[in-house]
Amino acid sequence: MSHKFKIGQQVRQSRIGYADSKAPAESVFEVVRLMPEDQTGEPFYRIKSATGERAVREGEITPVS
Repeated sequence: MSHKFKIGQQVRQSRIGYADSKAPAESVFEVVRLMPEDQTGEPFYRIKSATGERAVREGEITPVS
């Protein structure tokens, strides 16, 4: 499976699987690194915002329109 998002693209993290419940759902993140797929074949990303950086699965983020 190839990566759906690109470095520099703005995304939002869905509430499903959102580890940091203190972060607002409307936070905008920027993709800063494409990471290898996990054992299921789902791509991972490093995303960052003003509050920090985290690793997420592709299914946990959506593009900002």
